[in-house]
Amino acid sequence: MSRIAFRDLLGEPVRNGVYKPKEFHGSGVKLVNMKELFAFDFLSDQPDARIELTPAEFAKSQLRDGDLLFARRSFVLEGAGKCSLVVNPPESLTFESSMIRARPNPAKADSRFLFYYFRSPEGRARMASIAARTAVSGITGSNLAALEIDVPTVDVQREIAKILSLFDELIENNRRRVQVLDEMARALYREWFVKFRYPGHESVPLVDSVLGPIPEGWRITSLSVIAKVNASSRKPASDEVFKYLDITALSERDIGDLSSVVGAEAPGRARRVLSPGDVVWATVRPNRRAHALVVDPGVDWIASTGLSVLTPTETSSAFLFESTSTHAFSDWLVGRATGSAYPAVRANDFEEAPVIVPSGAVDEAFSKRVAPMHNLSWTLRAESSRLATLRDLLLPGLVTGQIDVTSLSLDRVLEEAVA
Repeated sequence: MSRIAFRDLLGEPVRNGVYKPKEFHGSGVKLVNMKELFAFDFLSDQPDARIELTPAEFAKSQLRDGDLLFARRSFVLEGAGKCSLVVNPPESLTFESSMIRARPNPAKADSRFLFYYFRSPEGRARMASIAARTAVSGITGSNLAALEIDVPTVDVQREIAKILSLFDELIENNRRRVQVLDEMARALYREWFVKFRYPGHESVPLVDSVLGPIPEGWRITSLSVIAKVNASSRKPASDEVFKYLDITALSERDIGDLSSVVGAEAPGRARRVLSPGDVVWATVRPNRRAHALVVDPGVDWIASTGLSVLTPTETSSAFLFESTSTHAFSDWLVGRATGSAYPAVRANDFEEAPVIVPSGAVDEAFSKRVAPMHNLSWTLRAESSRLATLRDLLLPGLVTGQIDVTSLSLDRVLEEAVA
């Protein structure tokens, strides 16, 4: 390991991003904003914003494959200096003024190694040493350039980056497979239950209902008829260690990592009991559409009362989940929400939501097709979580040299991660 100033690993000086008045926004070059920097470790085609630049401005602020972007400011200390890596942008890309661009010299440093370094506890600690601790924490380009870090030779950097990248590539592959499975399930739901083009629909006439024409034999009812809302609750024992599903772990169609909590220290909201096939919905800010299908929860899972738990009683869990994943359902919740700062819905808002319920045969046929998609999505997400955990365990030792990269059996490590 050699201690070296960050600037000596770069091919050119660090540079802040572009700032232009509002009239220059909306067209032109794709622009990386702070929301993308904090949301994604790898930046490629995610940005939606655009900005008009002169050729000279673009020449100075263009992003290339391998560039590192750092957050200049953050409302929390941990966010100051957050690092993301630019990866093969499919079109011209630039970045806003709240960021710093660093362009490593390939002869001296590997971009991916540096990304992983600044993601590690060692790198975060070094970054915190130069962050200003004010109302808005931040770093400057000059302090970043002067920051001294410990790095191995560039060949070792590349080997370390190669190993850690394999984890991220597997995680990204799983993410894309989950995305395809989700799109297939949603598309099938729309085809069968919105357009009414399900197998055998040709021989079934449409009849009038309060929501418009529906197939004969189907019905319009409230959600409470086909599902129970918050059916079971319990208080964890004081010495019980459980996995806590809080609102922060929930996003659209996905459950993130759960924290382990001991009963004596558990928040009072840890009450909801979860069972396989339940659907969980965040009750605060329903416009965020934070909800997911609980395919195979551990027996030690407990959810927050900030979530509503929907347990199917007369339909399949596949149908219940997809029907409550629609924008029509979330729009219903948004329309019933009360409160200005934190609009929220109650259990009866879920219970009274109108739903179109198919015949039992159609529901069964839908579940046979879609439930395997839901199950595979759950498995892939769980595998990605294990891969991320193992990557984060290896990360500190690899970037600091405590783990010898040449002695690491990656095949065995990966086998254990996906077992």
